[in-house]
Amino acid sequence: MPNSILTATAVTREALRVLHQKLNFIGNINRQYDDSFAKSGAKIGDSLKVRLPNQYVVRTGATLSAQDTAETSTTLQVATQKGVDLSFTSLDLTLSLDDFSKRILDPAMSVLAANIEADALTMYKDVYNVVDQDATAFTWNTVLNGRKMLNDNLAPMDNQRRALLSTGSSVKLVDALKGLFQDSGEISKQYKEGMMGRSAGFDFYENTLLVPHTTGTAAKTTGYTVNGAVTANGSAAVVVQTGATTFKKGDVFTVAGCFRVHPETKVSTAVLQNFVVTADYAGGAGSVSFAPAIYTSGGRQNVVAAGMANSSAIVKVAAGASELINADMVFHKDAFTFATADLVMPSGVDFTAREVQDGLSMRIVRAYDINNDAFPCRLDILYGYKTLRAELASRLHADG
Repeated sequence: MPNSILTATAVTREALRVLHQKLNFIGNINRQYDDSFAKSGAKIGDSLKVRLPNQYVVRTGATLSAQDTAETSTTLQVATQKGVDLSFTSLDLTLSLDDFSKRILDPAMSVLAANIEADALTMYKDVYNVVDQDATAFTWNTVLNGRKMLNDNLAPMDNQRRALLSTGSSVKLVDALKGLFQDSGEISKQYKEGMMGRSAGFDFYENTLLVPHTTGTAAKTTGYTVNGAVTANGSAAVVVQTGATTFKKGDVFTVAGCFRVHPETKVSTAVLQNFVVTADYAGGAGSVSFAPAIYTSGGRQNVVAAGMANSSAIVKVAAGASELINADMVFHKDAFTFATADLVMPSGVDFTAREVQDGLSMRIVRAYDINNDAFPCRLDILYGYKTLRAELASRLHADG
């Protein structure tokens, strides 16, 4: 009976299978752009412009008022390479695939998956919607307010909404809800497995890689005020007067009087627009960059016409000086995207293989060490990620 020696293709396929099942954030966001990269005969480089939905204003009356279609886009760049380096012996390669996977691939892919997932999860810093329940326990109300955030921003009400919770928040939520549902299957998940399942339009997932965000040294009442009104469409920075405290990328703030408008009617909601800091700010007089960019008129209008008025107070949301904000999130899959590209297959080595599973492309390159009868091997993945539509996500902060 011939030996069942594992091939590079078999190893790569099994590595992808193990990796894929460990990615519950990446596995639940938009993956439609994978096929755009590294196409044979049609390579586009490492960047792809993703077109965003057009927005318009409605005319009242019979008189024609033509408006231009100003298409907008964001850039997805696939330029991050991570991998795991292994060395197999001839004996290892005679193992069954199950044994090989359990002994070698599973631990290797666990580390790789954790690094890729943690990298992608930093996109929470792009999300400006926050359910602010500081000093309040994480309860079902926290999730429902996250649902409200998505509804208010017109996130599609389909089966593509997800809730991603830390282990601590998951414990609090499941404990608070035990026995309240009538669905026997969901109750079984809660009691037997500590899982939420699907409820309130969300599929719930637990992720150990969600790390709380540490804010800058600015208190909730920051002491900063707007130094010069910000009303120009597309503005993404505000000049502030002198202060000594800092902001960190991912901190969220509001500006007094700067109310968000309904995405379609452009009528004020009387709710302050949240903004997220997009670059660390060291303090003092200067310019704080933020998202979303302000639009006070036109199809992309997102705040009232007054924008950020001069001398208006800037107030931090959810946490004060050097405090923690939970990284728990609810989101629609189209809020974020992740893509991989096929790495080039080198020549002059023992052998190479490349496999793709659900859009994840992984390459294996193997050489031979004649002195030690070993096969040095590298498993690589090239990827990128991007927040496409931050309004389709909300962070959940409740730390009581």
